Amino acid sequence: MQDIKKIIGNNLRFIRFQTGLSQEKFYEQFDLSPKYLASIERGEVNMSVEFLANLATALNISLTELILEDPAKVVLKKRVDQKRNLVQ
Repeated sequence: MQDIKKIIGNNLRFIRFQTGLSQEKFYEQFDLSPKYLASIERGEVNMSVEFLANLATALNISLTELILEDPAKVVLKKRVDQKRNLVQ
């Protein structure tokens, strides 16, 4: 099993891409600092259960959707990263 912080980061990145929000728009909408959001997406941050519940509510998803590992979401993340590398 993958580290829970990485799973949450992958899921959050997937949800952000699904909603079409850039990191800038996302952190503005949810009042997060850009560095904090990036750290969450990289799986570097320990978040409280309360923060995760509030984030899930703000995203209109269940807490379960945010914390469960879903291989399809990880695959999408890899595809997005590959596309980003091709552009750079």
